[in-house]
Amino acid sequence: MAGTIHDRRLERAARRWTGDCRRADQLREHYAIERGLAQRLRDAPAGERSALYARVYDELFSSIPHHPQLRRRASRERAAQVDRELHFLAPLLAPDLALLEIGAGDLALSRRLAGIVDEVHAVDVASDIAADEPATENLHIYLTDGSELPLADDSIGLAYSNQLIEHLHAEDALEHLREVFRVLAPGGRYLCVTPNALTGPWDISRMFSSSPTGLHLREYSNRELALLLGEAGFVDVRAMVPGRSTAYEVPAWLFTTPEWALYRLSPHARRVVLRGPWRKALNSVRLLAAKPGPKRMPR
Repeated sequence: MAGTIHDRRLERAARRWTGDCRRADQLREHYAIERGLAQRLRDAPAGERSALYARVYDELFSSIPHHPQLRRRASRERAAQVDRELHFLAPLLAPDLALLEIGAGDLALSRRLAGIVDEVHAVDVASDIAADEPATENLHIYLTDGSELPLADDSIGLAYSNQLIEHLHAEDALEHLREVFRVLAPGGRYLCVTPNALTGPWDISRMFSSSPTGLHLREYSNRELALLLGEAGFVDVRAMVPGRSTAYEVPAWLFTTPEWALYRLSPHARRVVLRGPWRKALNSVRLLAAKPGPKRMPR
């Protein structure tokens, strides 16, 4: 009976936190596999990690056929998510834009974007997600080793990643940002969306641990990511805030200052404060940063 009660609590928590409706045994299986794969990445020396990223994610999706990312590909939920992302990105789009989506996954967003902007370059490491997906005249698909971007210098007007940087080893995150910086044209911008460490963990370990032990190898706060973007050479770091009619650019300090205050509280006091309206606002980090130079749209 105790085991059954514990299973029901786990299943309720998964539905409440992520909308995941799998059974308790599937959640435990997922966590055990992902934690083991994550540990392989954490332990791997720098020279081996670039080749390991693709193997780890291919193994993840082949080992967990009930993984939500595989099951949601054709769902209404996925279509609604793409609609929300397009709404969020809309103020940054233009017909003559060359756009890069990093961590493009099932390509659902990239395909929609290809009907709006001039060129879309979609990059991912997991071949099982984008398997057999054909490119089109203005949609270019790349499977990479997770370290380098197979694009020319100064060739991209807008780069976008959603739920990507937290999957990189902490030692690789800066190199990733430098690669994004390299391919951006002068004045080009990078919008990086990632779960906020302050309210995490946000991977499968959320239901089993107080810190990320799955494939979120490092989660970031707004302040931590802003500092990292600056170290990579980016300037004019701002926060993007989704609104009902459009998304807005606001000063990043509107988020970094409350975070600084929250980190000064005891863990118990922080949890109490985060039960209020600040929690939803701080669940995600959405930072927009620019490469210095006169703005131009590469073709």
